[in-house]
Amino acid sequence: MAFAHRLADVAAEAIRPLFRTNLALDRKHQGIDATAIVTQADHAAEEAMRRLILETYPDHGILGEERGRENEGARLTWVLDPIDGTKAFVTGFPTWGTLIALNDGGRPVLGVCNQPHTGERFAGDARGTTLNGRRLATRPCPALAGATLAATSFEMFGEGAKREAFATLYRQAGLRRLGGDCYAYCMLAHGLIDIVVEADLAPWDIQALIPIVEGAGGVVTGWDGGPAAAGGCVVACGDRRLHAEVLPVLRRAL
Repeated sequence: MAFAHRLADVAAEAIRPLFRTNLALDRKHQGIDATAIVTQADHAAEEAMRRLILETYPDHGILGEERGRENEGARLTWVLDPIDGTKAFVTGFPTWGTLIALNDGGRPVLGVCNQPHTGERFAGDARGTTLNGRRLATRPCPALAGATLAATSFEMFGEGAKREAFATLYRQAGLRRLGGDCYAYCMLAHGLIDIVVEADLAPWDIQALIPIVEGAGGVVTGWDGGPAAAGGCVVACGDRRLHAEVLPVLRRAL
């Protein structure tokens, strides 16, 4: 965990001077999102983290959004998303973050989400989840009707059964919020959101967030109820009773 914090520091040094500046945008096709973008800040932050990993733990693997895999087959792999929420980043909204996970070959065992502009750092592992050192916990919410639901966008669900499943939950939720990216999961760990439902995620989009949510007492799975570390369709809940209510709706869409 101490090393994950060092990675967050070097990424922040690369990103912070570029936030709310006029950066050139490169478009990339990623999953169903034809409007995915990448900036100089994404590349600089991932390069800084990769250099530090290779200098400190040359036998560790790396899986990063911008440059893919390195040392594939290593026992421990760092999973990096230099800026999760690039669209928020380029439009000046502070709901993006640098995601750092350590995967032990089976699952992510620790996760950090760093927001250098606001000075918030969420960290989670088997010992619990903290925000700048202060312990966090999810809140009780047994039913969707009283829940605050979040997702990054409707577009991520494509068309058809997945979008309809999300729309069903969206209509039934007590309060709805779109556009949160990684920040929504951190607010779930903070006890301010109850459910995050998303689709079309890559491993680097979710692996750091799993220990953060679970360390605060929540649950993260795929829509089938299985592990979420590979990405795809993911649901996170602060209360297991809520997870049990919504999972059948999501499972039918697969």
